[in-house]
This record gives sequence, structure tokens and C-alpha cells, in this order.
Amino acid sequence: MNEIEPPSIRSIDFQAGSTLLIDKPQGWTSFDVVNKLRHRLRRLTGIKKIKVGHSGTLDPLATGLLIICTGKFTKKLTEFQGWDKEYTGTFKLGGTTPSYDAETEVDQTFDYKHISEDSLDEARQQFLGTIEQVPPMFSAIKVNGQPLYKKARRGEKVEIKARTVHIHEFELSEVELPDVSFRLQCSKGTYVRSLAHDMGKALDSGAYLTALRRTQVGPYRIENAWNLDELIEALDERIEAEKDPLVM
Repeated sequence: MNEIEPPSIRSIDFQAGSTLLIDKPQGWTSFDVVNKLRHRLRRLTGIKKIKVGHSGTLDPLATGLLIICTGKFTKKLTEFQGWDKEYTGTFKLGGTTPSYDAETEVDQTFDYKHISEDSLDEARQQFLGTIEQVPPMFSAIKVNGQPLYKKARRGEKVEIKARTVHIHEFELSEVELPDVSFRLQCSKGTYVRSLAHDMGKALDSGAYLTALRRTQVGPYRIENAWNLDELIEALDERIEAEKDPLVM
């Protein structure tokens, strides 16, 4: 696979269109990253309504590859959203949380002493190929115009329909019970949190996601992504160099 190198910030015409690969830090929402960049690009271009968007949400606790498009390239976002993705991460056995990850507190505990590497591998194989998956209640999926996570925080119960997704590869890279690390290649629409939760059920236990990093989207890899702080610094240097007069 050919590596796609990030362009020099000084050579990018953000209004005409650009694609930026960002290594999203933990604790940031994808929208936080878009807003941070939009603020800089308004100052740089003098265009208050410059288009900036991302090609697929990463949860706040997750890190890794976030594709940002600006200007006319935002029309490509739908195409990017359809690409397969690769992740690495860790799930913890013996408990569940309402969000299926460490963002919420453990609500139930289970035994995991009966779980072996053989049973883990047997469970893993159940999730290869085309599967039906129910997204977590704590997700951005909209029902009646409102994200599910808002309903979940109010304690509302909503029936969520299963979705068909495809798991190309699912490898367990390290097992130190109750923690299991993995590498995953999957289709669009896959919720890794749901996969962790379902693994727990398949093992007659519980599980929730404790770490997640997106390493690839289509042909784009995390190795070629900008560190967010370094990108912001490069944009600030260009703004200063061009002596942008716009005051926010």
C-alpha cells in the first residue's frame, strides 16, 4: 500500500479544498477538532463560513486517525465514510458499563476465571465475517431527530435496531486477564464498543472497551497523520507569516 504523506501547510489552499489527517488526542470529541481547525482557518482565509468537516466520529476516549476536509473537498466526506477501518484496542472482562466503554461506571460484574485463551479464540471467531450488531445506547445515532446518548443520559429506553456490518479481521494480540488487546479491520458502521460488549456475552461474562485507537481509514494510515498540537502551531505560524488582519 502506498503511503500518503501530509502536505506542507504553507502550500495548502484550504478554500479550494484540502484533506488533513489528524491524530485525535484522547478526551477530544471529533467536533472539538473540527472547531479548533475552523477557528484557525477563518483567521487564515478571512472566510467566516469556511467549510470544515470530518469523515467519521471517534469517541472522546478514543485516539487516532481522523480525516478532516476543508473547502470544496468536504464533498468527499461521504466517500471517505464508506471506507473500511482498522483499530487497535483493549477490552476488560468481568464487567459491563452502560456506554460499553470506560466513559461510564461499571453497572454489573461477572466472573471471568473460567475464560481461557482457547475460549477467547472460539468466541472471537463468532464475530468474523458479516454479523448483526446492535449499536450502544450511548451513541450519536439519531432517533426522532435526537442523538441516542442524550436519551440515555435522561434514562429513556429506546429499542435500537441491529445493523449489518462486516468484520474482516479480528485478532487477539495480547491476553492478560481480565484485559484483552486486539487488532480489528472492519466495515463502516461497526461499533467496536458493541463488539467488546458482545464478546463478553459470548464468553458468559461481561466486557467493556478500555482503550481504542483508529490506525487506518481506507488508504490513509495514522503514521502519516498530524499531531494536533503541531498542526495548530504550523497554522499559527502561517497566519503570522501572512499577517492575516482578520480579528475574531
